[in-house]
Formats: sequence, C-alpha cells, structure tokens
Amino acid sequence: MGNSEGYSVSLVLIVIMAVLFACGVYAMLERSLTRVLIGFLLLGNAANLLLLVVMGVPGVAPFHGAADSADEMSDPLPQALTLTAIVITFAVSAFLLALIYRSWQLGQADTVEDDEIDAEVRARSAEDEDVIDDETEIEDEDDDATTDFVGTDTAPITILGSREVSALHDDAPVNRPVTRGKDGDA
Repeated sequence: MGNSEGYSVSLVLIVIMAVLFACGVYAMLERSLTRVLIGFLLLGNAANLLLLVVMGVPGVAPFHGAADSADEMSDPLPQALTLTAIVITFAVSAFLLALIYRSWQLGQADTVEDDEIDAEVRARSAEDEDVIDDETEIEDEDDDATTDFVGTDTAPITILGSREVSALHDDAPVNRPVTRGKDGDA
C-alpha cells in the first residue's frame, strides 16, 4: 500500500469481511438467542470492515487547514457511518441481551420454540393459502365504513353520542348549517 496512484484494498480485509458476513448470517439463522446476538455482532463488525474498505486511500485527518488540498484528506463520510454503525450495533446488542436475560428468567433457556400457530402455518398447503387469501379480500370496495367492526355486536369500540347518554355533552364541531332565529342570533 504505497502511494495513492497504486492503492489497492488488501485482499485479507475483503476475505475477513466476507467470512464475518457469512458466519453472522449463519449464526442469526439459529433458534438460540445467544447465537442470534453473536451473529448480529459479527454482522456489525463486517459492516464496519466494509466501510473501512470503501473509505479509500488513507490520508490526513479531514480538518480545515490540515492538508494543502482535498485529495490529501481522508473521506469523512465512511468514518461517520462507521461511528453510526457502532452505536446502532451497541443499542441492538443491549436490546438482545435484555431479551436473552428475560428469556432465561422465564424458561431457563434462550431458544425460541414454535407454538401451535407456527405449526399450523407450516403445515398449510398452497391450496389452503389460496383459500385464506380469497377469504381476506374485500368483497365490496364501495363500502364507506372505515372499519369492519362498526355496527356489530362484537365491536371493540362503541361510538357514543349525546342521544345515547344524557350526561354526555357533545361540543365537537359539526358541518351543519347554522339556523338563525328571528333576531338574527345563531
């Protein structure tokens, strides 16, 4: 790695980056949350190496007046992205550690198990999926209702008005024409 005309990225960095990406993806596909965390950390380090590789020619620190020309300075954008990647990796790792700790407290294990719904979804055939898709399509697209639950007995939200509850004072603005009395008052 000599001068800027003959600069080439070290093949060792590219190989290490590729191995870290491959091992990180493989580890994240496991059922153990600890292995997911390790895989995520490997992916974070591989992303940092990628940013180091794309940074280009190492140069003078990118401060005003540190170099005679801009060509002698390092590109500050990959450095900023690397710092951001480090912070994001740290935050997600802390969240995963909290999940692992809570999973260990609840079940003395950090593996994610399938439940009944996962088993049902895995057992479905393509015909079952087509039937489910057909059932979920909206049959009447001209329906003006904003939700499917309005007006049904199992509605999770009950819409109350001043006519249903006498103690309710409805002072919301409405778009009704104002009627004027004899004196011109509203």
